[in-house]
Amino acid sequence: MKLTPGKLAGMKAVSNSKGVIAAAAMDQRGSLQKSLAKEKGSDVDSAMMEEFKSIVTEVLTPHASAILLDPEFGLPASKRRSSNAGLLLAYEKTGYDKTGPGRLPDLLDNWSARRLKEAGADCVKVLLYYTPTDSVAINDIKHAWVERIGDECRANDVPFFLEFVGYDEGADEKGLEYAKKKPEIVTGSMAEFSKDKYGVDVLKVEVPVNMKFVEGAKSFGGQKAYSKQEAMDHFRKAAAVATKPFIYLSAGVSNAEFNEGLALATEAGVKFNGVLCGRATWKDGIPIYGKQGAKAFEQWLQTEGVKNINNVNESLKAATSWFPLYGV
Repeated sequence: MKLTPGKLAGMKAVSNSKGVIAAAAMDQRGSLQKSLAKEKGSDVDSAMMEEFKSIVTEVLTPHASAILLDPEFGLPASKRRSSNAGLLLAYEKTGYDKTGPGRLPDLLDNWSARRLKEAGADCVKVLLYYTPTDSVAINDIKHAWVERIGDECRANDVPFFLEFVGYDEGADEKGLEYAKKKPEIVTGSMAEFSKDKYGVDVLKVEVPVNMKFVEGAKSFGGQKAYSKQEAMDHFRKAAAVATKPFIYLSAGVSNAEFNEGLALATEAGVKFNGVLCGRATWKDGIPIYGKQGAKAFEQWLQTEGVKNINNVNESLKAATSWFPLYGV
């Protein structure tokens, strides 16, 4: 596989010199606004969202190869990033359509791949709620939607990062029953979106197991969905179907749990190409910003937040370069 010049430049901009993507994520919108409002006990306006994102960007990007932001509240933050860090911009609306089944996605009304690139994006990122076992009718809509974005990114010669988050309609995604289904959902999604017709350059994926249900793991909560060996097998099976570079997302788990997942991937011999890690680095600072304000949050990030991102960077020493996959 070869990358066009624009895609290659964009990919290099968000990677370290070894071809590993060590990116921080700060594109949360609806969920972040709710969490901050809960801690503040009052509404959170755009200025507060911009301030929160700017502080995270300024403090964490010296330790990251890139930052993922959203164009709604994140553009002021994008100007505050460290010179070593590339920029990914999110193209989807926050959340999903709750009026019908299938968690259908939507794109931001006033944005396009061209506009995101003009706003400084090295890469375009889109999030999709996806499960391979959904009805053909639902998944057909989603497949066409991803194809459309792939074509748009090709036309503008900008890399396309597709993030997919699994679900099971009506199930508790943090529960035991879903944990048992998760490997199949993640593996099926990775196989689907590796297909060339989608034009995806990097798959942003969940770890294929819930570490809280891996027997013997530090994160183990008491109920078993898989033994350690079975969990490692799930990592290998998911990795084996991907023909594009893939990076792990932290999916809102704690820093310790995310790093334990990366360690298990490493032990399983999985050749992952980096991370896009958000809440595992900064979410514990939400109550500090909400109750004590910006200065206290900044101080917390400079100690705990930096420690969190450095823990992830330590885990990334085992990550594999994407260069050979694209003949670089």
